[in-house]
Amino acid sequence: MDYATIKHIHLGAVALSALGFAARAIASLQGATWVQARPAKILPHIVDTVLLASALTLAWMLHLDPAQTPWLLAKILGLLAYIGLGMLALRPRLSRPSRGAFAGAALLVLAWIASVAVLKNPWGFIHLL
Repeated sequence: MDYATIKHIHLGAVALSALGFAARAIASLQGATWVQARPAKILPHIVDTVLLASALTLAWMLHLDPAQTPWLLAKILGLLAYIGLGMLALRPRLSRPSRGAFAGAALLVLAWIASVAVLKNPWGFIHLL
């Protein structure tokens, strides 16, 4: 596959992952039981696997090394923060206010990651403030 196709797959997976997380977080805060059902737990892993595979493919195609590309390293570190915050946001044992705060923080980190990707700047939208 060519670069443009991989990039479109990646962007589509980003959108699906973000929308899926937002939907699960909102539903979880509203007490919906489907959030704990097997499909709601498996589908995000499939989408995120496509997302990660496409990201790695793009980095390989562009010969990007995170150690030499600060914005890419920032995205990777942001991804780890997003995953951790997202896990906490969906943890049913935590209080609703805590889960809401973690979900909001996760979505803010996700927006920052997107801004890092678009601006190719490790500070993302922060450098615009």
